[in-house]
Amino acid sequence: MSGKASYAGFRPVSPRTSAAARGASKKTDTRPELLLRRALFRQGLRFRKNLRTLRGCPDIVFPRAKIAIFCDGDFWHGRNWSHRRRKLENGSNPAYWVSKINRTMERDIADQRWLEENGWQVLRFWETEIVSNPSAIVAEILEVLSAPDF
Repeated sequence: MSGKASYAGFRPVSPRTSAAARGASKKTDTRPELLLRRALFRQGLRFRKNLRTLRGCPDIVFPRAKIAIFCDGDFWHGRNWSHRRRKLENGSNPAYWVSKINRTMERDIADQRWLEENGWQVLRFWETEIVSNPSAIVAEILEVLSAPDF
């Protein structure tokens, strides 16, 4: 698939569902992002957040170390995609949702490839991993930051 996905002709299940999805789906300052940023800050680490000048607008960035961190939502970024896809295909508006999440996953791959080709190390964490054990994620980030290359 090239270019932007078109959702022309698709309709939300209902206006109420559409309004709920708009309100519930935040782009920045999600619960996992806040948990991770607070835990990193408590470790004395300083970083930039939501750096729009970088492709993909990483959630957390260590510019000097050239490390970009993404806190990916399980639903929107396709965690356990084969299982989730089957569920979506049996639900409401399956063509819309499958297309939308497929496009997000394609964009994630393209953004990560671009960042890596331009010297960035990319770390991606699922929201449930962050929420269930933020200290393990922080330990992983600290390990990357303390690697001899940085």
